[in-house]
Amino acid sequence: MSNSATIALAGNPNSGKTTLFNAITGARQHVGNYPGITVDRKEGSIQFDDARVNIVDLPGCYSLSAYSQEELVARQVVVEERPDIVVDIVDATKLERHLYLAVQFFELGVPMVLALNMMDEANKQGLQIDRKRLSTLLGCPVVETIARSGQGKQELIREAVGHAKKRGGVWEPLSISYGPDLDPVITQMVDVIEEQRFMTNRYPARWVALKYLEMDDEVMEQGRKLGETADRLEQMVQEVREHCQKTLNTVPSAIIADYRYGLINSILRQGVITHEPTQSERIDFSAKLDTVLTNRFLGPLIMVGILYGMFQTTFTLGEIPMGWLESLFGWLGETAMAIIPPGMFQSLVVSGVIDGVGGVMGFVPLIAIMFLMISALEDSGYMARVAYMLDRALRLFGLHGCSAMPFIISGGIMGGCAVPGVMATRTLRSPKEKLATLLTAPFMPCGAKLPVFLLLIAAFFSENEAQIMFLITLFAWAIALLVSRLLRSTVIKGDPTPFVMELPPYRMPTLRGVLIHTWERVWHYIKKAGTVILAVSILLWAAMTFPGLPDQQLQLFETERQAVATGTVSAEQQATLLEEIDNREGQVRLRHSVAGRIGTMLEPVSKLAGFDWRTNIALVGGFAAKEVIVSTFGTAYSLGEVDPEETESLSSRIATDPAWNQFTALALIVFVLLYAPCFVTVVTMAKESSWRWAIFSTLFNTALGFGFAVLIFQVGTRFFA
Repeated sequence: MSNSATIALAGNPNSGKTTLFNAITGARQHVGNYPGITVDRKEGSIQFDDARVNIVDLPGCYSLSAYSQEELVARQVVVEERPDIVVDIVDATKLERHLYLAVQFFELGVPMVLALNMMDEANKQGLQIDRKRLSTLLGCPVVETIARSGQGKQELIREAVGHAKKRGGVWEPLSISYGPDLDPVITQMVDVIEEQRFMTNRYPARWVALKYLEMDDEVMEQGRKLGETADRLEQMVQEVREHCQKTLNTVPSAIIADYRYGLINSILRQGVITHEPTQSERIDFSAKLDTVLTNRFLGPLIMVGILYGMFQTTFTLGEIPMGWLESLFGWLGETAMAIIPPGMFQSLVVSGVIDGVGGVMGFVPLIAIMFLMISALEDSGYMARVAYMLDRALRLFGLHGCSAMPFIISGGIMGGCAVPGVMATRTLRSPKEKLATLLTAPFMPCGAKLPVFLLLIAAFFSENEAQIMFLITLFAWAIALLVSRLLRSTVIKGDPTPFVMELPPYRMPTLRGVLIHTWERVWHYIKKAGTVILAVSILLWAAMTFPGLPDQQLQLFETERQAVATGTVSAEQQATLLEEIDNREGQVRLRHSVAGRIGTMLEPVSKLAGFDWRTNIALVGGFAAKEVIVSTFGTAYSLGEVDPEETESLSSRIATDPAWNQFTALALIVFVLLYAPCFVTVVTMAKESSWRWAIFSTLFNTALGFGFAVLIFQVGTRFFA
């Protein structure tokens, strides 16, 4: 202990646990005001006096019962890795509710320190907490903290390290009386467990007995692997359950919860919490806001208005810096062509790198503005209200209110990512609701799809940019919900589970926090453009360049040029004819390439949706990452353009291509929105469910997207063109 210590940070969702973790370690992990964003454990380390202190950020959970994967992971880390001490972060304004987890840590026996977080909010509400009194009654150190500002973090670490040294790794389980109906059977079960040494190498005997009474699936499954003792314990549990049903019309788990809350109440009533008389009549600001923002009728309208306003602001503010970037990459292309001699290397640099990656990077200003507003909404606490309001609608489609967060994280409010969205489905307790959410979350317009939408909107719908983006978002939600209803009515049938979610208080987002969260997301996008997208762009450039045209075909084009050069036409007409020959040669080269052959092979089917062979090349690359679609268009149109020195934007080139029209663009937007998730998302889906469902999603989503694309293109061109 003199050289190192391990501290596990635990707490309910929205207790400020991850914010405190960042404040202590300096980690740059994203923080959101809704349950479930911290799914996996996070680690950091600091030097404190003479000790190296390792900090483990456990998933947010409400209890140590295995009702969700977060609770199971938190419990496993504490039991199996045995940190020197657990710091339980509680919201000081909701002390009674948050102490329920602390009581379970005490029953487990783990050394613990209690952190009273959000003390600034408690003071605003007129709450006075006697932490010394609370420390005496709980038998552990209690420290006041304000995670957002980092206040109290040094004292917290000092108390945690000191208490860990004092306990020396010894676990001292708390024994609570659960009344005359349960205490006798608990005593009998403890005797059996200790006599048979039944899981006592991992858990205290009394804690195992309580888990059996609570019908904890994970503990009971472990027990069944150890032989007849498990059968004996289960029989004892069954007998007491029948007794409780007959005499009290309840079950042991409910009795246990009641007694735990009874203990908490008895502690808090002993002068721990007092209200200042002048503050007791204060109207809670969050509650007052919620009467409007979560109103059954006004709430959804305000939510839609906020989302629409985000898109309008994004395009209004982002237009100028986006033009700057387009000009910058145009200048880079011209400069590269002037410096590098004509040939294969020049083509690689200009068409493969600058035009490929530049097409993606050009949208950074729009994406940064959108991320900035999303981060502000998350940090303010409004996102949790969105989930709360959506619960009523989601239930109609066989989903759960907590499904809203995976949808939003995946891009339900444009700019998310399906990978953490799929991982966030772990917060759903029902496996079937989790699976339905997991399969439909990739329909959302994630940040990778944004460049494609922005490109096509700029080309064909520049007068109604915000409206089209807003409609894309609504369409994505509609499809996700309808497909969820279909799945829950057919292959994933099951009863819904109740919605329980804590709404955090509204907070004014800090400029530093919003900027950090925005930069994290933008930097992730930039890094992806500079690594994955760059690599794929170069590979696709090679696929669109090789093999070259046979000498016979090259000779035909050269003959045409000589004929024009020796003809009697004017110099101006001669230049125009030579450009046309160059353009045709570029198109033939592209079609003859490996990528061109693949695109041409798919064209008989894809033309039903209006997609030509070049679009097919881009869509095949999109299976790796959706941003590749834009970079592929940039490379393809650069390789085949009439004037290589023309600096017009990619969207302008597409808009003037006779193979394109508004209905082709709409069909492509819908197809990109719906078709197969990117490769990383597919792998994540397989980890969270199975490869069978991941492959199902890839095939089903692609078929669904193509069906809609064909419908839009065929109806549009036949009846509205």
